[in-house]
This record gives sequence, C-alpha cells and structure tokens, in this order.
Amino acid sequence: MGKDRNLFQFRSNNKNRKSGKVFLVGAGPGDPELLTIKALKVIKNCDIIIYDALVNSEIINHVGIDTEKIFVGPLGHKLKMKQKEIELIMIDHANNGKCVVRLKGGDPFIFGRGGEEAEALSEAGIEWEIIPGVSAGHAVPAYAGIPLTHRDYSSSVAFVTGHECKNKSTVQWKELAQIVDTFVIFMGLKNLSSTIEKLINGGLQPSTPIAVIESGTTFDQQVKVATLETIIHVLKQNSTHSPALIVIGKVVNLHSKLSKKIKYNLNE
Repeated sequence: MGKDRNLFQFRSNNKNRKSGKVFLVGAGPGDPELLTIKALKVIKNCDIIIYDALVNSEIINHVGIDTEKIFVGPLGHKLKMKQKEIELIMIDHANNGKCVVRLKGGDPFIFGRGGEEAEALSEAGIEWEIIPGVSAGHAVPAYAGIPLTHRDYSSSVAFVTGHECKNKSTVQWKELAQIVDTFVIFMGLKNLSSTIEKLINGGLQPSTPIAVIESGTTFDQQVKVATLETIIHVLKQNSTHSPALIVIGKVVNLHSKLSKKIKYNLNE
C-alpha cells in the first residue's frame, strides 16, 4: 500500500514551500467508526483543521497535537462563522503553505457546501482534494433499519433539502411526489409541516409512512415513526431536535422489523 505518497507532501515541515493544499473531508454521519481510513490519515497529519459542530468530538481527538483547530459552527440555528469567512481562512492558510483539512459532517458534496468551497479554492488557485464521507442520507436510515431501496417497496430515491437559502423554494415537490418512491430530506425539521402539505397536494397519501431520525448513527439516536397526517402531532408530543433526517415512503414500515437487528454499541 504505497499509495499514500502524495497525501502529505504539503506537510508544513517543508519551510520553503510557498503554497499549501486543502482537503475537503467528510467525517461521516455521527458514528466515529464510519470515518474512512483516508480521512483519518489526513486528519492526523494536517497543519490546520477547520471543522463543524456536526463532527463527532471523538474524531477531533485524533488530530495531531501540533495541529491548529478552528471551530466554525454552526451553533443552534445561527452560524458562528459565515461561509465566505470560512473560505477565506482556508485560502489564507493554504497560501501560507499549510496542509488544511476542512472537515464536515456526512459528505462534503451532499448538502455540505463542499461544492461552494471547491469553487472558491479553484478560483483562488489553491490545490484541493475531496475525500468523500459516508453520507447521512443513506447511513442514518440504515442504522434505523430502513433500507432506502427494496424490490417490493422502492425503486427510486430522492435526496432533498428541506431548507434553502433562497426565499422561494426551487424543489419541485409536486412532481417528485408523483415519481419518487422514497424521500430522504436533509435539514427538514423546521419546515416539515409545509413540506408534508406540498407532498400530499402532489399526490402522496396522508397514510404514507414517515420516520424522523434524530442524532442518527450515534448512541443518542431516536426514531419516531408515523404517517404524514400524524407525524406533526407525534413530534409535538415527543420533543425532537436537530440534527434530524426525515425518510418518507413504504420502506419506513421495515423499521419495526429490521431495527432490532442493529447493535449501536460498537465497542461490545
């Protein structure tokens, strides 16, 4: 396995280096053991690590003792640092010859703003590399005993954001409701009522199963299963907080059968 040769060639012990490199790294959905081997290697060997609140603290414990840690939020519903500021920090450190890891929950290119950051780095002439992470989109339902596809229930899956920056949503909920078997909604808790209304107006039955999975793949994971017409009442009766992933479709019915087979204590 002599393939690691270029991963750390930008390590800052080369004092004459003029430019560094940025690794856009996915930390996975929460369970620290879902971190990839390649991600762990760069985390242990970088000069600077810039990380989000969704990154498990156990992963940060692997950071080298000489590595500078920069936390960029978000805290609650308020970003600690604006996106443009994060991009400038990456660019500045790379221009100073540093090996920078931009670490974020899940996968950087799936609702993680990784594409925006890659654009900013490219425009600034900074060398960068993507290290994909295990996405919450499929890992969280899996830990809840919900397969996103199943020959009897689902042949199509849509990954959709429930929170957009624009004032007006560009998601074609009505059209999606007519052609997609399984919906996986990121950041959808706040707007869940309006999302359900749009899906029902698009043709989904009010009896369609839905699961809201809080803190997925962690020891704090909570799964609430109901139907589109009852889920809001269930959530009001049982407090639910972000991060939460939402799954809608017939595959949700498999939760009661398959979740009992999953062990959450991986240290047993």
